[in-house]
Amino acid sequence: MAGEGDVGVAAALFREYLGFYGVVVEDDGRPREFLAERMRKRESVVLLAEVGGVTVGFAQVYPGFSSLSMKAAWLLSDLYVAPDGRRAGVGRALLREVLRRAEEAGVAGVQLETGYDNKVAQALYEAEGFEREEFHLYFHGLGR
Repeated sequence: MAGEGDVGVAAALFREYLGFYGVVVEDDGRPREFLAERMRKRESVVLLAEVGGVTVGFAQVYPGFSSLSMKAAWLLSDLYVAPDGRRAGVGRALLREVLRRAEEAGVAGVQLETGYDNKVAQALYEAEGFEREEFHLYFHGLGR
């Protein structure tokens, strides 16, 4: 699990992740501030993955609850592997570590979402036991 000393490397990957999804970050320090605050307040769990001593991937999980199961549930909000770490099992290792920790914590389940066109991620999630839900996802962007 990433700690305060890992915020810089985690933030660098987070910026790449945001760019992957086309998010324009006007304040270059904002990704670092965002991650540091989540970690400091224990609002998220950040995991890092290394290959050959280089950090090439991260996952960020937000603990929450499922009213239907009346248990804790986790949202795997972010999973990213830098281009240099792809096709080496890094994403799978991060995903399995999230699931291991969730099971250890007695969590009801782990939810995630990904782009319709991200077929590589979809194949990974389904291979690891995730099932596509038939719910419609809605989002209301406040203050836009």
